[in-house]
Amino acid sequence: MDSNLLKVFIKVANTKSISQAAKELEFTQSNVTLRIKQLEKNIGYSLFHRTNRGVILTNEGEKLFPYAMDIIKKVEEAQVHMRNIDYQEVLKIGSTQTFTTSNLMPFLEKLNSDFKQMNLEFAVDSSLNLIDKLLDYKLDIAFVNGNPNHKDIEILNVVEEKMVLVEPLNKEPQKTCFVFKKSCANCATLENYIKNTRDENYKTVELENFELILGCIKAGFGIGLLSPKIIEKFGYTNKVKTTDIENHLDTHLICRKDYLPIIHEYLREVTL
Repeated sequence: MDSNLLKVFIKVANTKSISQAAKELEFTQSNVTLRIKQLEKNIGYSLFHRTNRGVILTNEGEKLFPYAMDIIKKVEEAQVHMRNIDYQEVLKIGSTQTFTTSNLMPFLEKLNSDFKQMNLEFAVDSSLNLIDKLLDYKLDIAFVNGNPNHKDIEILNVVEEKMVLVEPLNKEPQKTCFVFKKSCANCATLENYIKNTRDENYKTVELENFELILGCIKAGFGIGLLSPKIIEKFGYTNKVKTTDIENHLDTHLICRKDYLPIIHEYLREVTL
């Protein structure tokens, strides 16, 4: 129901005059009449009796009046509330499993310290799913692998992620690539690296967490592509062999262009 039509209805009901309502609203009389007719069409009832002395509410108009007053009151309260918001009340954050494991907690702790009144909600998913959720307004910001390059998405910040090839220390690995998800960017990067540098065919196997991936690599069951931060986090720095590769898989902090977080300037400047 159009609140602007209800405002006209309330004004006419209070003044009992189309002409007086038009004067107070700074509308033409024909404009007020047109809006009342539009509201009556929407409601399906006549709302006013026309008399020589002006207008009075019909029974249906009497029933509508308190609801109209309540609706307008709530709309005005909402407008005042929104004008007075000077901080981000809730921030819905999406992140890949890789970024969640290696970088997200320090970021969340900093947000919690700098914005104590802000509630944080977050979801972990693949980059593709996070982008879809962001575009559907289900997330405010998201950390995704690579540049999404979408017309409706704005990049707020970039985290340079160094990736290393991970192999067992003192044994020849089996021809298996271990990944968290086949749909993740790490998987495509690793498969391209193998294709360009090795003649053998490797199979790709999904494992449910990074610690399991590292354990399998250490045991010689295959290889992987991981961030050094993840290797260090799980205590495998001296237990596996790592090799720098040319490919870097940067993480981009993104939001919708038409739905910038209130703290977007902070997010552009924060060190991730």
